[in-house]
Amino acid sequence: MPKQTFFNLDETKQQTLLDALRQEFSRVSVHEASIANIVKGAAIPRGSFYQYFEDKEDAFLYLLEYHGKTNKETLMCLLKEHQGDLFLTMEELYRYLYEKYSNEAHYKLFRNAFLNMNQKIEETITKNVSANHLERELSFISERVAKEQLSVESTEELTHALKMIKAVTFHNLIDAFQQQLSVDEACRRFKIELNLLQRGLQKRNA
Repeated sequence: MPKQTFFNLDETKQQTLLDALRQEFSRVSVHEASIANIVKGAAIPRGSFYQYFEDKEDAFLYLLEYHGKTNKETLMCLLKEHQGDLFLTMEELYRYLYEKYSNEAHYKLFRNAFLNMNQKIEETITKNVSANHLERELSFISERVAKEQLSVESTEELTHALKMIKAVTFHNLIDAFQQQLSVDEACRRFKIELNLLQRGLQKRNA
């Protein structure tokens, strides 16, 4: 997270710095990114960068989090729209995410993020459905998920079900970026795996 000095900046200066971060992290991966380019783009002294962020990875993670603020809100809206149907919600959420991440304005940034993945980046991108976040907000999500439609018998089982769906969603996004799939093809492949989860892999009479 940025230091408090970043949040003390007025909105225009914050946006200028975010634009400089977006430009540099769209050009190269976070590991290859140049702080010199960032401060030049933001027109700030190099020392000011460290007043706002711990390092370039901290800045990169915040930029991803900034872009992902609407993900949780979208998830909740879709659950409400689909009357708690988790699978319809995730199908539509996946399309929303892939369209958003592959949009021309964001494509290079998120391609660099997905193709240079580490645990911190994964947790930031999937914050709204990560394990720790689920535990903190499970009651909020549970109120909106139609649990009677799911083969779960406890809160713990629901948590694991959501973690499995999160994993499938996330790794489909990575594959889609690696293969540069169209939105329709990416969604088609994701739906196959989502349908397998929905039906369950074990035969009912097994």
